[in-house]
Amino acid sequence: MGVWQLLAVGAVNLMGLCGVLVPGIPGPAIVWAAVAWWALDDTTGLAWAVLAGATGVLLLNQALRPLLPPRRFKAAGVSKRSVLTAGAAAVAGFFVLPVVGAIAGFLGGLYGAERVRLGSHGDGWASARAILRAGGYSVMAELFACLLVTGAWIGVVVGD
Repeated sequence: MGVWQLLAVGAVNLMGLCGVLVPGIPGPAIVWAAVAWWALDDTTGLAWAVLAGATGVLLLNQALRPLLPPRRFKAAGVSKRSVLTAGAAAVAGFFVLPVVGAIAGFLGGLYGAERVRLGSHGDGWASARAILRAGGYSVMAELFACLLVTGAWIGVVVGD
């Protein structure tokens, strides 16, 4: 696979990660499609193993989805900026501190955005907890699964 194709697969992966944060866009399906595109072109055993692992992680995410609270951000009065800030912080955290940094980044970004919006520690923390109960856990779990798949893809591409 050429450099331009790898950049295109990376762009599709990034669109899938952003799709997790935007309602109505199937982020996990886009991330899976990007990895499938790469694996179909790079037909090594490692590429197929990454595709199989990605399929398993994303299917597990879908199976566990009913156990998490549904996304009801509008009903809870959640600002889109807070969720997007938390998502961006999760992506940054994933690459700063691999794997566990995504969760810390999401929670920290959510709290930081709410503290700036509301102006105090207590109000920011209470609002962040309310957002998590309104569907933030679901977004965090889905984003984490997609970041695992994207991280595995990046690891194999850079390692080659």
